[in-house]
Amino acid sequence: MARIHEHAATSHFDDDMIRDWLRLARTPHVGPITFYRLLQKFGSARAALDALPSLSQASGKQKKLTPAPLADIDHELNALRKMGGLILCADDVRYPAPLRAVEDAPPVITVLGNIELLKRRCVGVVGARNASMNGRNFARKLAADLSATGIGVVSGLARGIDTAAHEGSLSGGTIAVVAGGIDIVYPPENQKLYDSIRAEGLIVAESPLAQEPFAQSFPRRNRVISGLSQGVVVVEASLRSGSLITARVAAEQGRDVFAVPGHPMDPRAEGTNSLIRDGAVMVRNAQDILDDLRTLQPDEFHTAAGMIPGGLFDRATGFIHDDKNSDDDVFADLDDDILDMMLDLGVRPVPSGPADLCEAILDHLSTTAVQVDDLIRALGQPTAAVQSALLTLELSGRIQRLPGNRVVRLAA
Repeated sequence: MARIHEHAATSHFDDDMIRDWLRLARTPHVGPITFYRLLQKFGSARAALDALPSLSQASGKQKKLTPAPLADIDHELNALRKMGGLILCADDVRYPAPLRAVEDAPPVITVLGNIELLKRRCVGVVGARNASMNGRNFARKLAADLSATGIGVVSGLARGIDTAAHEGSLSGGTIAVVAGGIDIVYPPENQKLYDSIRAEGLIVAESPLAQEPFAQSFPRRNRVISGLSQGVVVVEASLRSGSLITARVAAEQGRDVFAVPGHPMDPRAEGTNSLIRDGAVMVRNAQDILDDLRTLQPDEFHTAAGMIPGGLFDRATGFIHDDKNSDDDVFADLDDDILDMMLDLGVRPVPSGPADLCEAILDHLSTTAVQVDDLIRALGQPTAAVQSALLTLELSGRIQRLPGNRVVRLAA
């Protein structure tokens, strides 16, 4: 079985670049979409980190945008290596292409186990935590049958359907995406299963090492499950189940959605029956999935957030170049260039008057997401000015960028 450490020589990322990506990705108020925008603008994670003090001042934050301390990053990397794990950055050649296609793909993921499974065509299998015995048995057999054909089975190591899916595909190839750090087993009763997957399959995490899962960790994990998969099948889910969120995200990511029907009187079938009514493919067995699952080739996957286009990333230097004017992205004098880029971005300290653009944007936003294009039309302001103001507001923690070119106001 190929192990992670055996593939280190194939990566163009050295330790310094990995540290820079980790520090930028874990800076407060720098989510995945903003990460890629900063990477595109400043050319490298190191340059973006150096620009953070200026960006912090321009955003009007009283508290500076502070990346994770380098000592903490080194401690995590050393601990991860002792475990036999690895950090994959989004432009690492080993980072899974389907996940890289997701607009808000994690800039960095932690992997532990058989990294070769990331090269397989995968199907996500998710469902109810309080699954019925029949539901668990069906999920276990479905996963076993899929993995027997060479399909990788992805799930979230949760109770119920997730556990059954991992058990069924353990010997054939299973990938567990965990909500917390890669060393945190949740729920605790799945410790034995976790150990088996670590030995025979693959564990993937977006969160830092030792990070306990919290409420927002689970939707983030779900988008990774669907992002790794070319299709997602839901086995038992209520109408308020998180599995339906995974199915919705999968559809938004352009992945196939499958659902197993159930008795209309069973609340655990309401969600899956609803998915089928709305167009999901009904599943009776693994063959139903194999018959309808599209085969997406690597060149059909777009790069994460559209910010790391293939061929524009210089693997020798780690800088992103613009075809039209690549020389402008070489930072001969970093401080001067940061100031120039700040001017180019149009970022200014947030004025206190109610009529400024940032305040106008906030007046238009609520906790319900809106399309940025609609916001620009409503404001009647130049696109560049609105985009710059949105960056300022995101760095100040007042709004959040969402996939699909949407934005939402955060509660004060």
